[in-house]
Amino acid sequence: MKPYDDFMRHYSQQEGSDGGIFTPLLRHDQTEAEYFFYVTPIIESIGGVHFLQKTGYCSVMVNTSKLQELVENTELTPNSTLSILNSHNEIIASNRPAEHDGMADEQQWKTQGGEDVIVQRSDLELADGWSIVSRIPVRELTTDMQAIKRVSIIAGIGMTLSMMLLGYYFLNSLTRPVMGLVADMRKIGARELGYRVKVRSTNEVGALAYDINHMIENMEMMTRDIFHTQAQLYELKLSKKQAEFSALQSQINPHFLYNTLNCISSIGLEYGSREIAQITSCMSRIFRYSIKQDELVSIREEVGCVQDYMHIISIRYENRYAMEVRMDKAVAELKTPKMILQPLVENAVYHGLGSKESGEGVQVIGSFNEQGDVCFRIIDSGRGIADEALASLRAKLASAPEASESASGNSIGLSNIHARIRLLFGDAYGVSVESRLGEGTTVVVTIPSI
Repeated sequence: MKPYDDFMRHYSQQEGSDGGIFTPLLRHDQTEAEYFFYVTPIIESIGGVHFLQKTGYCSVMVNTSKLQELVENTELTPNSTLSILNSHNEIIASNRPAEHDGMADEQQWKTQGGEDVIVQRSDLELADGWSIVSRIPVRELTTDMQAIKRVSIIAGIGMTLSMMLLGYYFLNSLTRPVMGLVADMRKIGARELGYRVKVRSTNEVGALAYDINHMIENMEMMTRDIFHTQAQLYELKLSKKQAEFSALQSQINPHFLYNTLNCISSIGLEYGSREIAQITSCMSRIFRYSIKQDELVSIREEVGCVQDYMHIISIRYENRYAMEVRMDKAVAELKTPKMILQPLVENAVYHGLGSKESGEGVQVIGSFNEQGDVCFRIIDSGRGIADEALASLRAKLASAPEASESASGNSIGLSNIHARIRLLFGDAYGVSVESRLGEGTTVVVTIPSI
């Protein structure tokens, strides 16, 4: 084989060629078969005249058909190329027969059929200068990525839609209720009475709206209570002014009248008229008591005024009626509004007893009730009150009219006393009436323990 002989002749003439070497790709002249040799010198190592000298060469012939089968059976992409190059940059084996022959040109390998190609070259460690070159079209590398790309696009669209739905849910469940709550609070701030925050959701915003409505209701209730209290204070002041005005009208000269009564009492004693002296004396004390400036007096003083009045009635009617006052000692030491018992005893005498026969009478009893409040009972055994008239009287008391003079203008009536007590102490106190026709009447006055 002439190509082999020429290579060996040239190789043996080179100095320092002690290492093995691969021959270039050779072709048989007759069979056209391709092959190459691995040639390495034989060095004498036993000893003798030619010790450490080259005594010959060892050549190993390699048939490229086996390498070609190995390359062709390697699984790659449809249009990729795998080639084995020797140290002379010759293509020893390739999965593309058209490129099997000739020298490798890396510049031309960068394109294949007008398409970009990725070229990767790896050197072989056991064969100096040999390498494996792979060429894969970029299109085939990205083909497998198309499915991933489509999945990524679909996933991106899905995430975008999910974010939009989440944003819409967030807008409906939180932002819009909050905006509605702000709008409702502006209306409430504009003092639209009776307006309430609309509960648009069941989450924390809805709970907040419910609590705001509850707070508004409490505030309105407190406002009504304040207005009611202020109205009561105004009525109390007005009642006091009216009482003062009435007192000014009736009291032309209190000291003059008081002195005149005392003078009449002295004249009665001088002329031996004991009844005149007692009546004028009692009347003087009642008058002096009525013009006192204090709104609250001791119950003992109030009882004294009642006893003076009963003494006058006993003299006037010649002891026709029985008069009795019973008061607990503890009750007598407390306070009461002035002139609330005497008008009631006067009503009991004139409206309850009237023309009744002797033996009837009036009792004034003072004690504590179950709640610890002071309770006065003015009891007469007179004619009583008819059911219809009693219902009318109770309705009038329940309406709590403003304290004023009675129709007659001569005495302070039940309604006036009831209104005074409620204005002073609240709706839990006041006057109540119990009566049955033909059996008498009981007027109950309840005030707190002061």
